[in-house]
Amino acid sequence: MVPPTATRARKRRAALRAAGLRSVQIWVPDTRRPGLAEEARRQSHIAAASDLGDADLLTFIDAALANPTRRSSSKLMRSRSMRL
Repeated sequence: MVPPTATRARKRRAALRAAGLRSVQIWVPDTRRPGLAEEARRQSHIAAASDLGDADLLTFIDAALANPTRRSSSKLMRSRSMRL
């Protein structure tokens, strides 16, 4: 006999698939691992320092924040990607 929990889970998964969704499995960092916070901090400092050295990126971010409409953001992204 199938346990009721397994039956409910099977029905739920079937309903989600019928709605056009699919199941995925992702691996994420184990936040309980010793040293994770220090490593995350180290990597974020590297990323922040890299961003500060990219004047085009800072200009793009400032423009996007100044005018958050979708149209202007898309236009900014296209102009930035054309320069890359």
